[in-house]
Amino acid sequence: MGINFQSVLIFSTILRVLLILYGDWQDSHMEVRYTDVDYLVFSDAATLMSFGESPFKRTTYRYSPLLAFLLIPNAVFHHSWGKYLFSAADLLVGYLIRSILKLRGVPEKICTYCMMAWLFNPFTFTIGTRGNCEPLVCAVILWIITCIMRGKVYQAAIWYGLIVHFRIYPIIYALPIILVLDPRVIQSGQKPTLVNWSSDQEKSPQRLNDTDLKSLWTVLVSFFSGTRILFGLISGAVFFGFTGLFYYLYGWEFLHEALLYHLTRTDPRHNFSIYFYHIYLHYEHELSILEKLVSFLPQFTVQLLLMFKYALDLPFCFLVQTVAFVAFNKVITAQYFVWFFSLIPVVLPWSKMKMKWEGLSCIVIWMGTQLHWLMWGYLLEFKGKNVFLPLWIASLLFLAANCYVLIVIICCHRYSPIFQHLSTTSRDSKGRLKVK
Repeated sequence: MGINFQSVLIFSTILRVLLILYGDWQDSHMEVRYTDVDYLVFSDAATLMSFGESPFKRTTYRYSPLLAFLLIPNAVFHHSWGKYLFSAADLLVGYLIRSILKLRGVPEKICTYCMMAWLFNPFTFTIGTRGNCEPLVCAVILWIITCIMRGKVYQAAIWYGLIVHFRIYPIIYALPIILVLDPRVIQSGQKPTLVNWSSDQEKSPQRLNDTDLKSLWTVLVSFFSGTRILFGLISGAVFFGFTGLFYYLYGWEFLHEALLYHLTRTDPRHNFSIYFYHIYLHYEHELSILEKLVSFLPQFTVQLLLMFKYALDLPFCFLVQTVAFVAFNKVITAQYFVWFFSLIPVVLPWSKMKMKWEGLSCIVIWMGTQLHWLMWGYLLEFKGKNVFLPLWIASLLFLAANCYVLIVIICCHRYSPIFQHLSTTSRDSKGRLKVK
């Protein structure tokens, strides 16, 4: 019997339940815990909230109070509730990957394999079962893409405002979303026409052609369309609504810990970022404006270029943006990788990458430089050796690996805008859609 969607989903569910049960056993019988330390922070904050207190009384809780609210059953029902919730979101990510690909006419077999690339990735199926909340964020991001593809722009705006409040980093997707809401492809009361996948996409454009340049000019001229303005107003209202509510309830402490901290975060502890060593050496001194600019400018420049280049191919734009954002960030932890792992499967059918060469080289180089970094991190953290300089060099190599992977992904991608322009489509005598 061949692999099908139902069997993959059932097996994935069983795997995650077993891992959660095993994690409970390991936590109580072994010195090294299976549960993520952040999950303990979430649970403590949820317990405080269940007693009517501020979740920010728990030190190092730097998330929206919505997360603590969702985990209140941890305190009143079962301590593993959150793990099951996050794992359910993990499974939902797999389902949404399949839904996005089906909307664009990708064959069932390819959809299933792409879904498996997420569900059976060892990194991703341990994230939720260890109690990390990132699958919730990934699921909402994919749902926003789904809503936009279905023409449900205002529903997408609500979820976008909510997720930016919940986890600030999706703010980087604002401009690509605005750009893709082209009045020529999305009009009120009409469902947009999607560009379907086909197996013979060898001639798909790799760069903007004359039509695309005209499209970009039209986008800039008609930037303030009704759909775009309403998307901004709705998403902004949701974001500021939740932010205002929790500021009223918890005051400045909420604003600093849940939002401002993440915008100004400088972590002196070792992490994958190339900036950690400089921050460590100068942690007791305020960074100058020039130092802050030097760390911000590369990230901003790369983001801007990717936005304008690939915005019309929205899922791919999200992917390359996220890879670049993580690679050039001032703080990088392993949980950030799940942000782009969830987006890789939705662009795989448009990739010319062959596993034998490009794919294998990306995996080996990315994993190799990461393991090399972890070796030095282990010597520093557990053996107490002064290896800060080799660790920083390992961070530089890891940045180079991320840049290499990003370049390969871009070079192997078949550029494919998600929407057909209304001017290039028509209906035949039987009402069937045809492209001019």
